[in-house]
Amino acid sequence: MSLTPTPTAHTEAPTPALAPRELETLHHIASGCTYLQAARQMGLSPHTIDAYLRRIRTKLNINTTAELTRWAISVGL
Repeated sequence: MSLTPTPTAHTEAPTPALAPRELETLHHIASGCTYLQAARQMGLSPHTIDAYLRRIRTKLNINTTAELTRWAISVGL
């Protein structure tokens, strides 16, 4: 399974590159995992997951987890 976003018709503009762990985190959250579940699956602390998601939201200029999930789905994560 590839975690690299694939541009779709829903993608409005090129997005900044996300680090592999950021993509993995986003995949877990967009799949419905809680921060704690994602942390356990990735062998990280929930604080690290929160930090990754803050960085992702900053890079993508997205404010909420719901918007982030919608974006992840639109690019095929």
